[in-house]
Amino acid sequence: QVQLVESGGGSVQAGGSLRLSCVVSGGTFSSKCIAWFRQAPGKEREGTASIHTTTGPTTYAASVKGRFTISRDNAKNTLYLEMNNLKPEDTAMYFCAAKTAPGGSCSMRASAYNYWGQGTQVTVSS
Repeated sequence: QVQLVESGGGSVQAGGSLRLSCVVSGGTFSSKCIAWFRQAPGKEREGTASIHTTTGPTTYAASVKGRFTISRDNAKNTLYLEMNNLKPEDTAMYFCAAKTAPGGSCSMRASAYNYWGQGTQVTVSS
């Protein structure tokens, strides 16, 4: 059973930075799509960034492109989300999610992923 554990959330002021981590265990890290999603109260869960753990293509939502960077460390079975120039509208619970995938670009539809972490809260104040 694949397990994902997020960390690194917190409270920052607008313009600040945070780095989220997601440790993946219970299965092979390779040949997977792993994505970061976020969900604010009263809103739908939205994908922010995705990456393939073997072939490496990344995808970003328009709202975070240029500010967020997704990366992976295969030796540590860990996914990262570097978030810079944070805005109050980035406030949400952030989740990492995974699915087995042979290659190619990775979806950012929540319904495509079958393994989820418990989430880490990010709060950005103005």
